[in-house]
Amino acid sequence: DKALLEYLKTLIPEKYTEKFIPLDQQQRLYEISFQEIELKNGKILEQYSAPVIDKNGRYYGHVWTFHDITERKKLETDLAKEKNLLETTLLSVGDGVISTDNKGNIVLMNKVAEDLTGWKLEEAKGKPIEEVFVIYNEITQEKCENIVEKVLKSRKIQGLANHTILYSKDGTARPIEDSAAPIIQEDGEVIGVVLVFRDFTEKRLKQQEIEYLSYHDQLTGLYNRRFYEKELLRLDNKNELPLTIIMGDVNGLKLVNDSFGHAMGDVLLKKAAEILRKGCRANDIIARYGGDEFVILLPRTDSYEAEKIIKRINDLAAKEKAGSMQISISFGYDTKKYEYEDIQTLLKNTEDRMYRNKLYESWSMRSKTIDLILNTLYEKSKREMFHSRRVSEICEALATRMNFDKEDINQIRIAGLMHDIGKIGIDEKILNKTDKLNKNEWKEMMRHAEIGYRILSSVNEFSEIANHVLEHHERWDGRGYPKGLKGEEISLEARIIAIAAAFDAMTTDRAYRRALSEREAIEEIMRCSGTQFDPKIAKLLKEMVSVD
Repeated sequence: DKALLEYLKTLIPEKYTEKFIPLDQQQRLYEISFQEIELKNGKILEQYSAPVIDKNGRYYGHVWTFHDITERKKLETDLAKEKNLLETTLLSVGDGVISTDNKGNIVLMNKVAEDLTGWKLEEAKGKPIEEVFVIYNEITQEKCENIVEKVLKSRKIQGLANHTILYSKDGTARPIEDSAAPIIQEDGEVIGVVLVFRDFTEKRLKQQEIEYLSYHDQLTGLYNRRFYEKELLRLDNKNELPLTIIMGDVNGLKLVNDSFGHAMGDVLLKKAAEILRKGCRANDIIARYGGDEFVILLPRTDSYEAEKIIKRINDLAAKEKAGSMQISISFGYDTKKYEYEDIQTLLKNTEDRMYRNKLYESWSMRSKTIDLILNTLYEKSKREMFHSRRVSEICEALATRMNFDKEDINQIRIAGLMHDIGKIGIDEKILNKTDKLNKNEWKEMMRHAEIGYRILSSVNEFSEIANHVLEHHERWDGRGYPKGLKGEEISLEARIIAIAAAFDAMTTDRAYRRALSEREAIEEIMRCSGTQFDPKIAKLLKEMVSVD
């Protein structure tokens, strides 16, 4: 016994040695003992001891057996760590995780799974997966196949079909996506299934938004050209005949953009889109085809019905306005009646008819728009209204003295009235400013000649006037704007407008200066004769004012 104890002391840490000395003094000599001992060298022994007793119950001593279990303990520790790591991972991931046993009963759920199903782990543990994980097909509303059962049978990873809805305990429905995988031991036995799933709501909304944007025009909310072209291919078959295509072009959009800015142009387009929706049937396909063009696809619709739709749209447009702007859309259409007819020819015919109608309708619309622009400008600035009228009168008087014919006199009278029409595109604060304009404000104000040109040149009857308006701030010495023309490079009408406008400006009160008398104004004009103004016209104005 002593020899054995001495040997054990060399192996066993001191904290265990009192268990072995001395045996003849131990009170529990007849007990069988079992324990694990960690040696100084790091090994772990499994110790078993039992007393040696004869048939008469006499105690002879103890028998010890020792078994090295170091590797087994290491494996157990590693497995415990892995289990703890796995549980920590499952509980912390952003997806819902449910694990089951090989009968499909729930073993583990993480917090996300609890939130999505509405079940707590304590409630769900041991229950069949289909009782907690309740899924239906969103389209058919039929209950989905038990995915865990499917995995257990196939021993393979399985995924849910599209359009799967998870119903939580309280009845809340959520679109989900998921996958389930078997848990397989080294010996090949399937001991359970791990199910990973996530709430698909936000992702689906983003997908729907992307899909919507890819097939819809962002401004009007109508379908875009990409969608229209796909639908045209789909509908170009005998089952959809007669197939009618209507094309429409919003009249005056460029003029509105140039005059009132693109924001107003956008309002016009949105209003036009709204009218098209109201005028068409629920299943008609309406798309924005280009900047100011729209197209309507009418499957199984003949020309008679198409004309009724166009009339309905025009009647609605006649009652609607975008701000002060009347809505006007020029239409063209054609109908494919037979399968052998070429769809591209149909499109060309539709477009040609639309443009023919636009030639007349847009001219009328642009003329109305010019009147609207002038009225809007005069509403923004009463000073501009009075100035334009006086300039028009002076231009007419000068042209009469210069022996213009009646048609040319009328033209310069209109040019004088419209010479500042481009100011519609200038900030109202600048137009009505009571003191002198600063450098940046002058730079902005100088744009009005070009804006006026763009507005007037869009209407055939005002195309010549447009050039006079563009040049009325050019100077005789070439130091004017916007083109830096000089002398007789500047149109005669523009030179007349320049003097008339300057004379009226000088003889009208401004907040930052008093008006000059006619005599003082003429003196200033004569001083600038040959530099700013045409000398002959300056002299003529002097004579005209003196006579008056």
